[in-house]
Formats: sequence, C-alpha cells, structure tokens
Amino acid sequence: MQDYSKKISEKLNVPRKSIYNTIKLLEEGNTIPFISRYRKESTGNLDETIIQHVEKEAVRLEELDSRRETILGVIAGQGKLTPELKGSIIQAESIAHVEDLYLPYKPKRKTRADNAREQGLGPLAEKIRGQNDFDISQESKKFLNEKVKTIKDALQGARDIIAQDINEDKTAREGVRAYFKKRAVIYSRSIKEPPRQALKYSDYFDYSESLSNISSHRFLAISRGCREGYLNVSVLPDEDGALKVLEELFLAAENQAAAQVKLALKDCYRRLLAPSIEKEFTNKAKEKADEEAIKVFAHNLRQLLMAPVLGPKSILALDPGFRTGCKAVCLNAQGDLLHTATIYPHPPASRKKEAEQKIKEMVNKYKIEAVAIGNGTGGRETRQFVSSIGLDKKVGIFMVNEAGASIYSASQAAREEFPHHDVTVRGAVSIGRRLADPLAELVKIDPKSIGVGQYQHDVDQAKLKNSLQQVVESCVNQVGANLNTASKHLLVHVSGLGPKIAQNIIDYRSEHGPFKARLELKMVPKLGEKAFEQCAGFLRIQGGKNPLDFSAVHPESYYVVEKIAKDLGVNIKELAGNSGIAERIDISRYTDDKVGLPTLQDIISELAKPGRDPRKIVDEFEFREDINSIEDLREGMALKGIITNITNFGAFVDLGIKTDGLVHISEMSAGFVKNPHDLVSIHQNVDVKIIGIDKDRNRIALSMKVLA
Repeated sequence: MQDYSKKISEKLNVPRKSIYNTIKLLEEGNTIPFISRYRKESTGNLDETIIQHVEKEAVRLEELDSRRETILGVIAGQGKLTPELKGSIIQAESIAHVEDLYLPYKPKRKTRADNAREQGLGPLAEKIRGQNDFDISQESKKFLNEKVKTIKDALQGARDIIAQDINEDKTAREGVRAYFKKRAVIYSRSIKEPPRQALKYSDYFDYSESLSNISSHRFLAISRGCREGYLNVSVLPDEDGALKVLEELFLAAENQAAAQVKLALKDCYRRLLAPSIEKEFTNKAKEKADEEAIKVFAHNLRQLLMAPVLGPKSILALDPGFRTGCKAVCLNAQGDLLHTATIYPHPPASRKKEAEQKIKEMVNKYKIEAVAIGNGTGGRETRQFVSSIGLDKKVGIFMVNEAGASIYSASQAAREEFPHHDVTVRGAVSIGRRLADPLAELVKIDPKSIGVGQYQHDVDQAKLKNSLQQVVESCVNQVGANLNTASKHLLVHVSGLGPKIAQNIIDYRSEHGPFKARLELKMVPKLGEKAFEQCAGFLRIQGGKNPLDFSAVHPESYYVVEKIAKDLGVNIKELAGNSGIAERIDISRYTDDKVGLPTLQDIISELAKPGRDPRKIVDEFEFREDINSIEDLREGMALKGIITNITNFGAFVDLGIKTDGLVHISEMSAGFVKNPHDLVSIHQNVDVKIIGIDKDRNRIALSMKVLA
C-alpha cells in the first residue's frame, strides 16, 4: 500500500506519525482492538473509532488509486493520454472527478451525437459553438445530404453534438454539481390512487425538503416507499438556476448561433446532466443516510451488548406463555442447564397452585439466586405471578428483553448446544443466560435480529454487517473472555481468533481440561505466535498459576510487573489486586524501548483491579401492576419505563405492555436535543408521561419533559 499518512493526517487532523504507524500495524495483520489497547505508544493513544477511520480512509484512497490506474491504462490504450490529461487525473481527489475526466474517453453505446458526427455535422456544431454572427439557415444547407434532409435535422444533430460535449465537460459537470449541492430538493409524490397499504407513507404523499437538510430516517422512509412502488421521488434543484450556471459558462453572445447553443444547453441539462447528477446525489444521500442509520444501530448495539450483568448466579429462567404454558429451566452459575419443566399458571389451564409448588421446589433444590422472565407475550402476567409466590427476598426477579431469543433457539448454534431439547427450552435458556451475561449470549445471534436500530433492512447490508461486527468485536475484547468457560461463539470474536481456532480451543479444553496458563494457548493447533500476540491479553484465566493471567496485562509486559514486584519486595500475587501497593509505584522508572507511559498506566490500573468488568450490575425493575395493555393507559398518566431502542427521531420505551411508547426527540427535554443518544441509553430506566394514544395505529406518544 502507498503511504497515505499525509493525506489522512490532514483529513482527520491527527499527527502524521500516528497515522503512519497505525497503517503499518494494520498492514502487519494486527486487529483494531489489539492496536488500540496494546500499541498506544505507536499510535499516539488513538482510540478504536479513530483507528477505524484511518483504516476506512486508507481503503478509500487505495480504491481511488486503483480506479485511477485503470482509467489511465484505458485512455493510454486509445492513444489519447496527453501529459495534461494524465496530470489532471493524477491530481483528482475524488472518484467523481476522476470519472468526469474519463467520461469523454469512456466506451459507451452509440449516442445521438455519434450519429450526428457520422452524418458529417461535426463542423456545423463546432461553428455554432463558436457563436459568431452568421446565417444559421444558409450554413446548415451546406450539410444536407441523404441522411440529413432538412435544416431542422441539421440543427438538431449539431445541438446533439454540442449537448454531449457539454455533458462531458469537466467544468460543466462541476458547476452543475456545485449547484445541486447548494439547491437540490427531494420531491416525493404519491402514485395515482395509492392502495390502503401505502397509507403508512401518507406523510410523504406531497412532500419536499432540501436534500442537504433531510434526516436519515426520512430519506430512508421515502426511499422505501419509492422502492415499494407507492411514491414517485426526484432529487433536483430549480431548473432555471441550473441552466443559468451553464449559460454563464458557455453562452458568449446574443445571436442565432448563441440561441442554438442555449437550446443545446437546455437539452443537455434535461436529458444528460440532470439525470446523471441526480443519480449521483441520490446515491450520495443514500450513502449518508445509511451511514447515519448504521451509526445509530451500532451505538444501540454497543449499549445492548454492554448492558448491566447479574454475573455468575444460579438462575431460574421462564419463557412465558398462555395456552402452551411457561417453559422453566434451571441454570447453574456457569450457565449449564440442570433442569426443565413446564408450568401453567395462566388461563386457559390456570393451574396456579401446581405452578407455585413447582417453582418453590426448583428454587430450593437448585439454590436459585435469581428469576429471569422473558418480556414477550405473558411476561407481565408471569412476573406478577412469581412476585405473588413469596420467594425469599434474596431471590431477585428480573424482566429480560427476549428480542432475538426465538432466532437463537432455532439456530444451528442452539441445535449444537442442546441437540436433545426443543426450541422452547433453548429459548428459556437464552433468557436466563442473558440476565447473567448479555454479551456472552447475544453474540450467538445475528445483530440484526436483536431489535435495535432503524431501517436496518434498507441500508447497505455489507456495510451494516461490517459495522456491527466491529461493535461485537470491540465489546468482546473490552470485557475479555474467560478462557475456560467461553463458548465458541464468544471466542470467535476475540482479537486474533476466528471460527477454526476458536473451535480448536474448545477441543483442546475438552481433551486436556481447563487452561492453567495463557502460555498454554501456544499448544492449541493452528494458534501461532501472531494469533497468540493478538488474543492473549483479552483471554482471562481465573485461579491460574499466574495472577496476571486473569488481568488485561499482556504477557509481553509481564517482565515489567515482575520488576515492579521485585523492587517493592513483594510477589506478584501480593501485588495484583492491592490498590494500596499500586499507588506507591513510580511508573516513570519502568519505561523502556518496548513499554511507555500509556501502557504502564494501563498496567497499574489492572494491578489495582485485575480482571475488572467494565459493565454495571443489573438492577431489579417493576412496572405498574395496574397497567397490562394499551386499554389501561390514559393521557396525562405518569409511568416508569425502560429504553429499548433509540433512533435519530426519539427513543422507544417499554411500559410493561406489548406496545412500546415513543418519546419524540422534541419531548425528551425542555431544552434543545440534537441527538437522543446524548440524553438516554439502552436499558435506562426513565419517568415518562403519556401525551397521546392512537389505538387504531397502536401508537403511544410519551414525554420526558419536566412539567409544572
């Protein structure tokens, strides 16, 4: 790869040395989590987000260079590559500008202008474009022949040639492009006699907005309506203004020839330039909307994966149901399935006494410390039932968001894990494990099935997948993974590992028992030095031979800790976890050519709290018992809820019923809110007030404003 550090440094406003080193580390096969955590000295302490931008920009510049080289080769092959043209192409800073320069030389289907040239009208077009005073009719007669039979035909052919030349003129395209950028408007109109299913797009049946101002979610909604055939959409500036741009560039007189050029300009704009630039700007707007929607999805996914945890506890998990009953499973602190049962506390069976007895027996027999209840159909009623049993107060009762649990229960991963149990058991297990460790369980599910984000099916799926994959990897590596208990689905996201090595770790663990030291990873087939370097710091061994193996201190830095311990006159076991000792360390004494102050600061933080989990501990939450459906709601009612999803236009709140309410961005605060993520987060408990109920469309409008 070429050295793009200077260009990227200027664009991102990051020191060139940091950019150069980051690109070099990426080229050497280092992962972004590894670079951001263990190569801070090289990158100048760049975080994951900046490193991702560096990688993205380097790829863009490489693709631009590749396209540039292809175009230079094609034009050179035609024998038309002049030094001036070559210089212009090399200096072009974007794909659009490179393509503008290439357009006159680009192989294309035969055009009206090509036909006119074959008919000998090129000289006439050239003379007209010169805009000198002459008799247009008399001049046109000179070009009449068997194919050009009238003066009208001759002038039309000449204008076709002029129109194509202007369309392929770099200055013309840049001028129109600049006007589009300032003045383009997106227009949306309904088709004639739209069907009933099109009414969800009624806000856009007669709609227009500046393209530069339209929000991501509105653009994607309009695009979906167009794709489904309910809306007609265009992206254009006012035509008179665009034509004025062209006239200022190409009109040089007021005579018969100039009048023909003016007609050619209008034809060029309507038939060639406008459709081309409209497509370009529509695509750019789609890319921008996709980027924003993907950003929202990624932000929500990160919050969901980093949700508060209960930790290693014995759990009774319930997957609620009415007619088919509630599936109950008992899990130990490691998440292993110990017992399954089905209870029927709700109508139509209503076997409450029997269900109560079964729950008490399971709680006592399996020493249950918490009850996890899925928040789907029957979840609210099941929680009320369990709360009424009178379990020991030490047994917490938690509602768990079960979005995507049904996807997991029917997946290949679930079948491999529980080949002898049906989907109801697998779903209940997933609910219980989500309470203990949401991250470890949710990595088994396609992020798109988890139920956060906006318009995820409308955006570029490859970009969405890549972005969400980066979020999952970032979260897994931020938390770390217990090497002796992590599933293959979790291990596969650890820096430096993949499906094959993750499976090899599982197989090695099954054959040889728990890992006793990180260095033992080198015994795993296919896990070489590079993979070990990338993964070792993110894999934890609890109760191993070396206390540092449970920390985020990388094995490559163990020698520093050993030196610190020796200087303090303690062993590593005494040093790890002793914040008092850690505070006495003068880290400036331990810098060398391998370890600088940023890494030493991380090491000291880890020594104070080795293996610390950055996530919070989950709290119990209760919805109002008298609210069970939308029928129980009244305007003005104050309720507590839980944020389940955040979009650019507001936040959705679980009120304990089937339908989530929406706090529009305008109702989130008395002050201006630019981005809902600045104010709320997934799983946050909030106080809301009902300000609108639309039972026909099943919509609930909420407000978080503090009302007098």
